[in-house]
Amino acid sequence: MSFILDAITNWIRELFIGAIEANLSGMFGDVNERVGTIASQVGQTPQGWNANIFSLIQTLSETVIVPIAGIIITYVLCVELIQMVTEKNSFSDNVDTFMFFKWIFKAWVAVLIVAHTFQITMAIFDLAQHVVSGAAGVISGSTAIDIDAAIAAMNLDAMGIPELLLLMIQSTLVRFALQVMGIIITVILYGRMIEIYLTCSVAPIPLATMTSKEWGNTGQNYLRNLLALGFQGFFLMVCVGIYAVLVNDMIVSDNVNSAMFMVAAYTVILCFAMMKSGSLAKSVFNAS
Repeated sequence: MSFILDAITNWIRELFIGAIEANLSGMFGDVNERVGTIASQVGQTPQGWNANIFSLIQTLSETVIVPIAGIIITYVLCVELIQMVTEKNSFSDNVDTFMFFKWIFKAWVAVLIVAHTFQITMAIFDLAQHVVSGAAGVISGSTAIDIDAAIAAMNLDAMGIPELLLLMIQSTLVRFALQVMGIIITVILYGRMIEIYLTCSVAPIPLATMTSKEWGNTGQNYLRNLLALGFQGFFLMVCVGIYAVLVNDMIVSDNVNSAMFMVAAYTVILCFAMMKSGSLAKSVFNAS
């Protein structure tokens, strides 16, 4: 009878030990993989991240939005011409012909900006990519966590069934939480790129107002938003660098329970910082 009980006990212990090892290995592996993809994702330009989506957005912009931008340019220039002529002389004084040359120059600049909208917007993201690439060269810390040595040092075979059961429940909960955090990280990265594509798709409309006195703030604010989206990648890289420092300072083998919750806490902090990176970038560039 005792032989049967021992066999059942050993089977339960092996089941718990296998589940614990699988949870720990999968947990840290998922985190390493998710965090490791951040640098490669944020370093991509819109055309490099997905060429097909970029081609679609460019085609929509050039065929649908540019004609609307042309109408806006016409309206803005006509209003400015009327205001320019009537503002100072009300048709009673001699008209300064230089202001017409200035108006023609502004019209030429406005058309030139709209005609090269995608070159302007992509130049901003090329600049941001250069900054992100430079940050990646400085932030060289590894976010990888070696859990094999920690599992070996835990001596799971010496633990009783209650301890193994508690550790299995803890590791399962933490692994689930980290998987959720990994999904959030992916959503943030993909959401940023989709926001970039959506913003670039209507670029000709705000840029059509750049040369206007009254409407120029629209185009300027749009450019500030583009800069904020581009340099958000730099802030994301800084988040990864901080995470790497925290992980490298952590000693996993001393206390795996503590390490699990510390990694979970660091990952939550990473996700929170990544979510705040967009608003931080906008506040830096005064974009609304």
